[in-house]
Amino acid sequence: MEKEEIGLILESQRKFFTTGKTLDINYRLENLKKLKKLIIQHEQDIKDALWKDFHKPECEVISSELNFVLAELNLAIRKVRRWARPKRVRTPLIHVIARSYIAPQPYGQVLILSPWNFPFQLALVPALGAIAAGNCVVMKVSQQVPNTGAVIEKIINHFDKDLIAVINGDHSLSEHLLNYNFDYIFFTGSSKIGKYVMTKAAANLTPISLELGGKSPCVVASDARLDFAVKRIAWGKFYNAGQVCVSPDYVLIDRKIKDRFLDLVTKEIRSFYGDDPEQSIDFPHVISSGNAVRLASLMKTGKIVTGGKFNPETCYVAPTVIKDVKTADPIMQEEIFGPVLPVVDYENFDEVYKIIDQNPNPLAVYIFTRNKKLAREFLAKTRSGSSAINDTIIQFATPYLPFGGVGCSGMGRYHGKKSFETFSNMRSLMVKSNLIDFFLRYPPYNKLKENAFKWLMR
Repeated sequence: MEKEEIGLILESQRKFFTTGKTLDINYRLENLKKLKKLIIQHEQDIKDALWKDFHKPECEVISSELNFVLAELNLAIRKVRRWARPKRVRTPLIHVIARSYIAPQPYGQVLILSPWNFPFQLALVPALGAIAAGNCVVMKVSQQVPNTGAVIEKIINHFDKDLIAVINGDHSLSEHLLNYNFDYIFFTGSSKIGKYVMTKAAANLTPISLELGGKSPCVVASDARLDFAVKRIAWGKFYNAGQVCVSPDYVLIDRKIKDRFLDLVTKEIRSFYGDDPEQSIDFPHVISSGNAVRLASLMKTGKIVTGGKFNPETCYVAPTVIKDVKTADPIMQEEIFGPVLPVVDYENFDEVYKIIDQNPNPLAVYIFTRNKKLAREFLAKTRSGSSAINDTIIQFATPYLPFGGVGCSGMGRYHGKKSFETFSNMRSLMVKSNLIDFFLRYPPYNKLKENAFKWLMR
């Protein structure tokens, strides 16, 4: 798409928003229902596109892309009328004979910059939240998933471009879009690019949500139910070939059970993907040959327990577990974002907290333990955007839990009702009665008025 054409779309969309048509709840519902119908109609196209882009298995497409979006749509369709109503709140005594409300109001024109790892879900979930809130939307889909991007564009082309438009192309178009004065920007991606997006947004004081990542630790205590822990960690780590922002980045395990854990996780990987995961239709590939090479370089420290194979030509990296990893090793200095799991052992929990604190606040923390007191202590002593006890990544897959990061892992929350609120200016409103006007607030002031203020504002 040419930059001149993008400019025309943006200006036309801006004018459309000023007509007030998106304020109509029926109009929003009509488009949400239409989006749901189109997604169902293009289900096979979406599955085929994600397979072509990085061999994503159908089951993972259903659970993390298609039905994930449909669940969010179903909730929005059911609840948007209620969400959009002004909510009455308490009014202080000093404002007697007045009513107070919080009234959701759309920002206007929203830019959504989506990544490649869950390209359908991470484009459509914020988009449907923005539409439910009454905004117009411009989506820029990652160029690294051309097939999925084409299907998204095919679906969105059924809508009026004044309401929602897809921009496909290289990173220069993202740069071009960031120079435009949007009313809200929603970005999902790396911390490095997130900082740049935030800088561009700051030039226009544009509010922004950043959904980033980080090194999410997974702690296994000595009392953990190891058979369940191993399955859930292996599933969470190798789901989407580890290309998940809340994937367990590394395991911290009690030294007493480390060897048993390594034996079990090796068996589980074989159980999941067979003797040759490269031939498995259930194991995705990484997004690019460059990423395969990067991940291969991270495998050079520690000792490989299982896996270790890679093929840049087919973008394949085997599900890999590495032991004898030191906290100073390169693999512990950056987010892995791939199917490579380093395992670090510890003697006591003081070591656990020291290791976790070496990195900025992650997007998620996980702990496996049957000790409720230990779990509460762990949650109290760590900081993250989300968390789970005795499982991994599942806290992301619900429309009823707000999702987002903290510090370097991001800012802002979305999913379900929180998506609606994120893309709404929650405007304060007070309605004052004309029945009476109290003289106390007006000058000249005196001791009587001063004492009255003290009493009324207790």
